[in-house]
Amino acid sequence: MGAVEGVTEFLPVSSTGHLTILEKLLGYRVNDPDVTAFTVIIQIGAVLATLLYLRRDLIRLIAAVLDGLRYSQARHNADWRMAVGVIVGSLPIGIVGFLFSDLIETTLRSLWVVGIALIGWSVVMLYADRTASQNKPESAVTWRDTLAIGLVQCLALVPGVSRSGATMSIGLLRGLDRVTVTRLSFFLSIPALAAASVYQSVSAAPQISSGIGWGPTLLATLVSFVVAYLTVDWLLKFIARHSYSLFIAYRIIAGSLVLALVGTGVVAAT
Repeated sequence: MGAVEGVTEFLPVSSTGHLTILEKLLGYRVNDPDVTAFTVIIQIGAVLATLLYLRRDLIRLIAAVLDGLRYSQARHNADWRMAVGVIVGSLPIGIVGFLFSDLIETTLRSLWVVGIALIGWSVVMLYADRTASQNKPESAVTWRDTLAIGLVQCLALVPGVSRSGATMSIGLLRGLDRVTVTRLSFFLSIPALAAASVYQSVSAAPQISSGIGWGPTLLATLVSFVVAYLTVDWLLKFIARHSYSLFIAYRIIAGSLVLALVGTGVVAAT
């Protein structure tokens, strides 16, 4: 499960959707508190991988924020705009996730939801991939772009939509090029995933201790860190030369298979 988290967290195929499928196939009850918490906590491995891979960029953005707070002229810098944009874009999913946590952790943890979302959001991704102008580089990103992306990122709380798939799609529709929107998706993932992982580590500690256990949870987190680092490196190189067509096709096939298995009673939905 740690390896699946590492591979799928940054690919536009839904890590939560894939973990929900795998947990069900392995015999877990996907809406049990310890399983839900485990699914969220191991994402911290992917966050740490992103921090390590993008460390130079993050240091540059932090320095831009500090300069912008001290000197007004520094606020015209592209790095200042990007940093402020990431902060603004990270707020919506934090608010929505907090307000609707019960719904997210129970009702939406269903393979029916996963299958439908995998297929349904593929239509949005296909439209964005085929119609995007891609005429805006990273230096042209504004807080309005990141706010729009942050609002759509909230849809990723539905298993199967995919956080990266949501952010990449709206980013393309706002004219950003594929590499820029992929990197921006990485930046926006850090506050969202880190906050959710820390919250679950604290609030669901007793359930983890009495359920899956902290040993397996930490092991899965470590594996997700290693695999996520390799995946981030591969994805940026792949997106520089290819469209999202491969991921769209995979989502449709995976979603159809999930719905077929649930619909025929081979696998229970929850």
